[in-house]
Amino acid sequence: MRLQDLMRDRRVLVTGGAGFIGSHLVEVLSERNKVFVYDDLSTGRLSNLDDLDAELVVGSLSDLDLLQRTCKGMDYVFHLAAIPSVPRSIDDPAGSNIANQNGTLNALIAARDCHVTRLVYSSSSSVYGDTPTLPKHEDMMPDPLSPYAVSKLAGEYYCKVFTRVYRLPTVSLRFFNVFGPRQDPRSQYAAVIPKFIAQAREGKRLTVTGDGTQTRDFTYVLDAVQGLIRAALTDKGDGQVLNVARGDRVELNRLAADILAAFGRVLDDGVEHIAPRPGDILHSQADIGRARALLGYEPQFTVRQGLDMTIGAL
Repeated sequence: MRLQDLMRDRRVLVTGGAGFIGSHLVEVLSERNKVFVYDDLSTGRLSNLDDLDAELVVGSLSDLDLLQRTCKGMDYVFHLAAIPSVPRSIDDPAGSNIANQNGTLNALIAARDCHVTRLVYSSSSSVYGDTPTLPKHEDMMPDPLSPYAVSKLAGEYYCKVFTRVYRLPTVSLRFFNVFGPRQDPRSQYAAVIPKFIAQAREGKRLTVTGDGTQTRDFTYVLDAVQGLIRAALTDKGDGQVLNVARGDRVELNRLAADILAAFGRVLDDGVEHIAPRPGDILHSQADIGRARALLGYEPQFTVRQGLDMTIGAL
């Protein structure tokens, strides 16, 4: 079944819909649903919504009145709006808290007051921290290492409380290293894959933090979109936290080699190792058994396929 066929004839609100993951969700949902995007455009881009059939409301999550007015009549709320960066949260913890934690609280209040069917919250694998156990499963004790991770974990707890106290159905998804087209490589806080691709394309050396033996569970963006849509439609996961990922891991040196090869270059001459960043973790891999059982989620794209599509979209 195509992603576009999973949900139809619904009114949905996507906060952060002009951002990377949000715009891909909007693209899929807008084919068969009425989609509203709520975004302050601080990190999202209007160009991400080009040619998409969606209504844009420009506003901040701190404007609860506007958020509540926008939320009226919605069937589902997908809450993706955030400042999505560990390094940026370390540089500006207050700003990250306001956008991520306070913004999530306001999104939940609006969804509760407007009696939506379900709110799906975009959380992060960063809440696990650098615990040595692999794969990471949802019953592990969180150990956040950055203000960003703390803010995402607080959002999960708010979702659980709103389900228990206010009977608002919620599902929180912990995403693992999502990548794909439209991911901004220009920011100093850019994620590793768009940064590597931009450096390779420009003929520069790829800057690998540490020795490059770190591993990540890279997830192509359309698998994240699949998880979001299935989480909205489920009747089994309310109040729960679920991992959404591929369920395996790739070493950064291997990733760098694959990206360089796509541009006709080799690893030996194409990499510069730099100091690790504060808040970075060494290894990450998800146990996706719970998402499989409760949502029927199954990743569809390998990392290699995702890289080919991402590079091909340039």
